[in-house]
Formats: sequence, C-alpha cells, structure tokens
Amino acid sequence: MNVDDIVRDALREQADQQAPAAGGFADRVLSLRRRRRTRRIAVAAAATAAVVGVAVAVPLLDSGKEDVRPSGGIVVEKKTKAHPDQSPPREEISVGGTTLAGYFVPETVKKTAETAVYQRTYHLLNPRTGTYARAADWSWVAVAPGAKTAAVLEQDLPASRIGLLDLTTGKVERWIPVDHGVGGLAFSRDGRKLVATTYSKNPDLRTRTQDNDSWEPDRKSSRTGFYLLDVASGKGAWSEVRLAGDDGEFGSGFLNSRQDFALADDGRHVWAGNPMQDIGKEFWDLKGVKTPTPAQDKYLEWYVDAGKSPNGELVAGAFAGKKWKTSSYVLDAETGAHTEVRGQQLLAWVGNKQLIAWDIGKNDKNEFHQRLVLITLGSDKEVPLSGFREGNDGDAGRWEPLFAQP
Repeated sequence: MNVDDIVRDALREQADQQAPAAGGFADRVLSLRRRRRTRRIAVAAAATAAVVGVAVAVPLLDSGKEDVRPSGGIVVEKKTKAHPDQSPPREEISVGGTTLAGYFVPETVKKTAETAVYQRTYHLLNPRTGTYARAADWSWVAVAPGAKTAAVLEQDLPASRIGLLDLTTGKVERWIPVDHGVGGLAFSRDGRKLVATTYSKNPDLRTRTQDNDSWEPDRKSSRTGFYLLDVASGKGAWSEVRLAGDDGEFGSGFLNSRQDFALADDGRHVWAGNPMQDIGKEFWDLKGVKTPTPAQDKYLEWYVDAGKSPNGELVAGAFAGKKWKTSSYVLDAETGAHTEVRGQQLLAWVGNKQLIAWDIGKNDKNEFHQRLVLITLGSDKEVPLSGFREGNDGDAGRWEPLFAQP
C-alpha cells in the first residue's frame, strides 16, 4: 500500500467519525448576478486569486547550478490538517500537499457619496507557526506553491509595482516596478511566470445604483492588457489586449469590471473568462494575439476555481445537483464526459483524484451555510475541513479561501 492509499483510507475513516460538511461561494460575480443552480455565466468572478507560485533560486544538489522553482515547493507536507470547528480558520488546513494558504474577508468601503471600493482584508498562513494572521493592507494576494511566498499589490489600484512577500516574516523581499497599472496577479502552475492584468482604473471600484440602495461595479471594463513576467528576474513584456468592439477608447466592450488573465497550463497561452461569449472564455498567445481555444482547454470553465487536475486529464466543472442536492461535475479534458461528484463548488485539486470544495450540511436547507470539505472521485463521502460560514452570499464577514498547490 502506497502513501496515497494510506492517506485516502485515513480520510475515509475520519469521514465516518465526523459530521457532514458544507460549502459556499467566493468573491465572485461583479456585474452579473449569479445563481448556483443555473451557473451558466453567473457564478462568475474574477479569475480569482490564482493560487500559484512565486519562484526563487534554489541550489540543485551536486549540480553547481541554480533551479528556479516555487519557494517551499520542494518538501511537501502530506499530513492532513483539518479544523471543522473553526470558521474562519485559526490553524492551518491542508491535505495531500494542497494548503489553505490564507483567506480574505471582503468589504465595500465608501469613498465618496457616489463611489466605493470593494476591499479585501487578508489573513495569511505563517508557515512557521501554522496559524493565520491578518496581513498588511494588500489589495490583491496570489500565494505561491508551498505557501511560503506570495505576490502582492498595494492599495489604490491599479498598482505601479508588484511585491514578492515572504509569508514567514511578512516582509516584501523584492519589488517589480511596472509601467502599466496592475490590478490582478496569477502565476503559472510551476511558479516561474507571473501574469499581471493591467487596467486603466481600479477594477474594484463601485458606484451607487440608481435607487441608491446598493453599490455596483462599473458597467465598462477598463482592462488594457497583461504583463508576462519571469519571476526570478522580474523581467518581461506588456501586451495590449483591446476589448471587443473597441473603437479606440478602452472600456467600450462589455466584461465584468474585474476579468483577470491567467496563464494556461500549456504555458503557451493566456486566457480569461468572457461571460458574453457562448464558450465563456477567450485565449491569446503570449504576445496578446487572439487565438482559438486550445483543444485541451475546451471544457475549462473560468468561474470554477479548481480548474484542471495536475495531470491535465480532468477538468473541474459547474454545479450539477442531480444525484445529490449539492454536487458538481468533473469532466474528461479530452472527451468532455461528465462524472458527478459531491461538493457544491470545486475549489482546488488534491492530487488527481480528490478535490477541496464548499458544501452544505447533509440536512441543511440553506445553500449559503457552507464549509470546506474534501471529496474523492468515486466516493459519496466527504471529510470536513473547516467550520461553516455564516450569512448569505455577499454578506459582510464571509471569508473566501486562497489555496496553494504543492
């Protein structure tokens, strides 16, 4: 019996001994309202804090060379750490090397009589203490594989520099200056590259609705393009990506006000969601030239955080709700064949056969009363990982997770 089998058996035994779990939603749709049970374009959200890696130079043993790999990505802690009594968590949650590297609590902060900003208060895992603590006032955080480092943006987006943060010390070790204002960050799966989405104004800006009853995102996107940066050197280039129907002024095409770019797993394409397109996503080459959707990514959904499995064979899909009251689809990346699995919303892969998800309790009637659970393909059991989130979707104080892969 190998290590994975031992871990899996232990998790199943734990599931038998603990109460069922719950799940929920993240900092999602900006312009469009979402419904979990229809999920066509709605569940939408910013290509969210992509949990990926910051790279550092690590000596290769007996080679005399340097290997640029994600900080903390060499030694992987496989022990399962769950805290089903904590929400938001105070102590580390991790399983199979996939770690809850932090979470944020969103809040709409009024700036003027007519404007406000959607702000995130981050709580990040200190890898030395194994506890979550409030971080500095970053507007955006992307956590590296291994949960040792992160890339951060300061407040007052779009930002003029990108910080590389040591999560143990809480200090920025290096700044990468940029000429085009950055509003979002996402790393390649291997952590060697960083995609920084640029905007001409703050994508988190909110304005008063006509009835003055609430705040809403800008109806016109200010996205201008992206940087593709080498993390080790900080060098890279900016590519302009014009909006559909743009007549020379950015903002004339419709997108969610925050619609960030990410690097595809093949390392040769950048992609982003587009809720107004039938396929819901768009791809570009690394110079910003529009390309057809790669065959291996045709079933990828931009609003499903988990994305593709590490081996690229499976794709986390949208809400299903057929076999169980709350469930989701996992698709074959090549054929699109659907498999229904437990979990209301799939958040992160644990290897190629398990995922972390939000889900509600067994007899829970409130779709927003959710907690983190571990689900296994081919099993109807769930392992609770966190306590339940309180309040309805969008309510103040609801925490949103950030995951780091091994």
